Amino acid sequence: MMRAWVLPMLLVIGGSAVAVGLAFRGDPGTAAAFLLVFLLLAGVHSPLFFPRSIGATEAQRRSAVDGRPIVYWRSGCQYCVRLRIRLGRSARQLHWVDIWRDPAGAAAVRAANEGNETVPTVVVAGRAHVNPDPAWVREQAARPAP
Repeated sequence: MMRAWVLPMLLVIGGSAVAVGLAFRGDPGTAAAFLLVFLLLAGVHSPLFFPRSIGATEAQRRSAVDGRPIVYWRSGCQYCVRLRIRLGRSARQLHWVDIWRDPAGAAAVRAANEGNETVPTVVVAGRAHVNPDPAWVREQAARPAP
């Protein structure tokens, strides 16, 4: 759980240090802008940016019932952030599993990726797709359940 927050914390600490340095040099406007950018980056790379994660077992059960895709992800992954941003509101229609919080999720990703924890891995109808096109994922989320 703690490693999911390492990158966001480093961004906040680093941004704060840069902002304080700029403020002491007499440039409070630039300091505020730097701090805002670093806080935004920290927020985007935090677990708070993603829909609420569930366990892999529960995601598989729910997906079997409603046919919605499962997205295996981890915080700090730029490709996961890209997928989340490009999905927009439709991201809430998917089942999200944080592989750093759920060992079963990490095992499912390793099983689908020849032992690697490559994310995002999206499972649709039992078939894994590694780093798929967000438009395709959005289409899969919109398909009615079988």
